[in-house]
Amino acid sequence: MKMHQPNRLHCKSLLMLLIGVSLLLVAPGGRPSAADDSPPVIPGLRVFYTGHSFHMFVPQQVEQIVKAVGIQGHKLVGTQGIGGSRVFQHWDLVDGKNKAKPALISGEVDVFTMASHLTVPDRGITNFTELGLQHNPKLRLLVQVSWYPFDVEAPEKRISDNAQRDKMMIADLQAAVDSWRKKLEAQADDLNEKHKRKAVFLVPVGDAVVQLRGMVVAGTFPGVTAQSELFRDPIGHVGPIVQTLASYCNYAAIYRTSPVGLNLEFQGVTTEQHAILQKLAWNTVARYPHAGIAPVAK
Repeated sequence: MKMHQPNRLHCKSLLMLLIGVSLLLVAPGGRPSAADDSPPVIPGLRVFYTGHSFHMFVPQQVEQIVKAVGIQGHKLVGTQGIGGSRVFQHWDLVDGKNKAKPALISGEVDVFTMASHLTVPDRGITNFTELGLQHNPKLRLLVQVSWYPFDVEAPEKRISDNAQRDKMMIADLQAAVDSWRKKLEAQADDLNEKHKRKAVFLVPVGDAVVQLRGMVVAGTFPGVTAQSELFRDPIGHVGPIVQTLASYCNYAAIYRTSPVGLNLEFQGVTTEQHAILQKLAWNTVARYPHAGIAPVAK
């Protein structure tokens, strides 16, 4: 008895069907389709932090965030903290104590952070940019724009007691941060124009903090009933909620990715508060052109 042999037309139809199914499983560009729900791979970065007490809690918390995300290859190269410092004080630190300069000279830093003070322009920002780009042309330098010390710029309106924060107007807080940030934007723009590339970026932590205080005033941030509860003294040293917000902002700027949805446990911050702070940080950083995610208007 003769075995039935499939004709050529049947074989061709079967081949086309198999190709069609494979195309449905692959997205444009050769990537797996939405059916493959594996998380995107985020390349690890080598990070060095400099700054003052409004910033130097960030490295430890960013390490925890990176671990929660599962980023492979991330490296904390080092930290250099000086209380109340201008950036130029980190630059001027004597050899032997200065860890920032050797780190940049090594070329083994991808992201270098600085925390600005009220002295703007700050020659330290300029000098670190020059040195860093000389040894790593792809280096990114991030300058944290913090919340304003003693809340506002005008001497007659500055607070002398933490409790006075409960009467501060959100518009006045925002005006102080705007003034400080615009000066730093001008310095960053000048440096980027000089080096013909975007190398210096700003992290708008101060704007996020003002928004958080606005939520407290409006009664929409759970667990906090007064602005003063976010701070520890009139200068502006902060408690765990603002520390967490600042860390999420810096993580978003370093890795240019959202912290929304991460499951983290920081002492003094509830799960509900984490979720709100993650969204607030990402919305603030992602929409701010000088942070390097949103396009800069021409």
